[in-house]
Amino acid sequence: MRFTIDPWDPGYGTSAEAGVAGPDGTDGEEIEVTLDAEIPPSQWRPIRPEASPTGHVTVVDGVRRVEARLWIDTAGGGVPGVCASWAAGSVRCGDGTALLQSIEIGRALAAPLPDGLLDPIVTRHGTYEPVQSAGPNSEQQWIAVQDVMGRAERRIAEAAMRASPTSVVLVDGPLRGRDHLAGVAGLVKTHHVRYLAGAAAEVLPRLEPGERTPVFTIGGGFTRHSWYLRLPSPHAAGVPMGGVVRCEAPVSIGSAQLTEFADRVSVETTRLASEPHKDRRAPQNLYPISGLERLLRHRLGDAQLLYRALRLAASA
Repeated sequence: MRFTIDPWDPGYGTSAEAGVAGPDGTDGEEIEVTLDAEIPPSQWRPIRPEASPTGHVTVVDGVRRVEARLWIDTAGGGVPGVCASWAAGSVRCGDGTALLQSIEIGRALAAPLPDGLLDPIVTRHGTYEPVQSAGPNSEQQWIAVQDVMGRAERRIAEAAMRASPTSVVLVDGPLRGRDHLAGVAGLVKTHHVRYLAGAAAEVLPRLEPGERTPVFTIGGGFTRHSWYLRLPSPHAAGVPMGGVVRCEAPVSIGSAQLTEFADRVSVETTRLASEPHKDRRAPQNLYPISGLERLLRHRLGDAQLLYRALRLAASA
């Protein structure tokens, strides 16, 4: 397979981008919100969790980085692709310590070509395994890399559940693809979709630090339980969504256990909230997530060495 490295800075897409609109945050799915998963809508109010922190939480996260964008030679002309590195891992928090539990590192070549037309790219610093993207747009290729990393995060979360079935496993990001694990919760730090409206939405600005909304259910292509939680944030006063994260839980959790699980996840998440003088994304970027991200980015390797190795492979 012949290819050419695009000299354009990989952080800004290709020098000639295919004009395809990216997803709107809901993947085009129809969203249906049911408010009575925990309590009737007429009783919605801020809830102060009653659970006590156990101090034992496993955090799962992953990072990605574009190493180079390239053009693959085909009979129909050049096809855009991306070479990217990814890493996923978990940290076990307990008794005042945070220990690395597991880590997976990989490199991917994403392009809109089927199997047989996309070969691995072998370099002196690693092999980029082929994965077919949904289209030529750089965002579609980025999503293909995300899917590969997401599968690694799922394996790590499953291993964490087997190692400690009674502890909370907190995944950074939506729960999609891991919702079959009853003890896993997702932590969504950015809000692209408004799930609450009317009287239910009015509960959000009333949340005090450590309080959560009642649990609601999000239906559609991916059904899950969810609730909002406000973390301690001294600089978020007057900001409606300041310090607010959204948690997700599998619908396999029965109604009898739902309040207990939501309370436990909320208490542990609040305990791990970061502070502004240590993290610019405080308080949503929890301390163990921040530390794990730094470690994973280091494990990706030196970006300049990887880029030069790709250029050498292209000229071979």
